[in-house]
Amino acid sequence: MFLGLFFALLAGFLVSLQTIFNNKVNEHASALTTSSLVLGLGFLASFILGLFFEGKSLFTLENMKTWYWLCGLVGVGVVTCLVQGTRLLGPTFAISIVLTSQLGFALLFDSLGWLGLEKVPFSFKQLIGVLVIVGGIIVFKFSNESGIAKRSKMVKAS
Repeated sequence: MFLGLFFALLAGFLVSLQTIFNNKVNEHASALTTSSLVLGLGFLASFILGLFFEGKSLFTLENMKTWYWLCGLVGVGVVTCLVQGTRLLGPTFAISIVLTSQLGFALLFDSLGWLGLEKVPFSFKQLIGVLVIVGGIIVFKFSNESGIAKRSKMVKAS
């Protein structure tokens, strides 16, 4: 369990770091150019590391459903939307909404057993947990309203 928590925390750090990097690239390039750069470099790094650590087994893809091959296309939407959301809302607000959305959809997909997931019973405690996080975002937004308004004016001016 400790290792799982470590990797989850590390992923949160890396997503936040990548979001800031993506936003900095987007200051000099379009959202789709940023997505191409980010995903292209990610592919190259993953491919090289995969060859190094997994060798030929990197290419062994048994019993994979055809629609799984489309997962890379989702990454284009993720990077493009995250870059735009961060540009318009700022990193903290955008990431908090992304993570809450991710948690809410994960709860929905788990509870309904969608996308090949094993169905997990839904509980109102889970829903309350997500709503508490949403409440935290609302408090964050209203306590930082002037910062968001300034950012929106700066984006409109550019």
